[in-house]
Amino acid sequence: MTESLASRLSQRHLLGTETLSAADALRILDTAEVFFDVSRRPVRKVPTLRGKTIVNVFFEASTRTRTSFEIAGKRLSADVVNFTSSGSSVSKGETLLDTVHNLEAMRPDVLVVRHSASGAPHYLSSRVRCGIVNAGDGTHEHPTQALLDAFTIRRAKGRIEGLTVTICGDVTHSRVARSNAWLLTALGARVRFAGPRTLMPSDTSSWPVEVFDRVEPALEGADVVMVLRIQRERLSGALLPSFREYSRTFGINERRLGLAAKDAIVMHPGPINRGVELDGAVADGPRSAVLDQVEAGVAVRMAVLYLLCAEPGQAAVS
Repeated sequence: MTESLASRLSQRHLLGTETLSAADALRILDTAEVFFDVSRRPVRKVPTLRGKTIVNVFFEASTRTRTSFEIAGKRLSADVVNFTSSGSSVSKGETLLDTVHNLEAMRPDVLVVRHSASGAPHYLSSRVRCGIVNAGDGTHEHPTQALLDAFTIRRAKGRIEGLTVTICGDVTHSRVARSNAWLLTALGARVRFAGPRTLMPSDTSSWPVEVFDRVEPALEGADVVMVLRIQRERLSGALLPSFREYSRTFGINERRLGLAAKDAIVMHPGPINRGVELDGAVADGPRSAVLDQVEAGVAVRMAVLYLLCAEPGQAAVS
């Protein structure tokens, strides 16, 4: 059987969801459905990207994102190389651009880039010939996380349009919140942000969201509750009295989840600070979609890699 799908996005890179068209987003989600089935086969591999080379260029620690991009590339039969700054020439003072130019000289088809500096993938995209996928840049965006979240929501709910999605926690430092706000709104969802004022951007007027400084009203009637990680590594100053106080006032437990719709699902991009932003009973409970998100990540990233570097007209699955 051959599954033939549109083999290109309208843009050469995937840098964020703010500039991603709804048509391209839906093309990725629809393509991911095909690869989701591949990932559940006894033999989880297709020859689609044989001869292509994907380099994962990670300047920040990652478990889920890097591993799922690696698995995604290998399931598509691409050659996959993992680069980390630790032990590389970056530790000797080599610049980001020089590092990437050296990698590009080896003729990869796509560079998957994670960097602590907001805008790093955008900076590189205008200076290289190969495709760039943003795997998370500072506190700016994380487009494939938002896409896998949308994929998970659509599979659980049958749709995205008309749903109410509450995103709660450390919004200021969350690239996940930003990417989801743009993408889910473009796909017809109603998005709410909830968090302490110290962890909320000072100006959200340009964002297509409702903002709450208490979690309870934001949860009322929500179809999806997306809990953000408290980013200990990015916090500075007295932004929180304590993690215990945060848990008491904003942590999602079974009592607070009762304010959401009866069939609401709970999501988290990981890693979870159990007992801080999310109670263990909820994380492991029947409404948790956390591991569904992880599984979806492979299929969505397979779709992104396929749509960015497959030959025109090439079938997704043979």
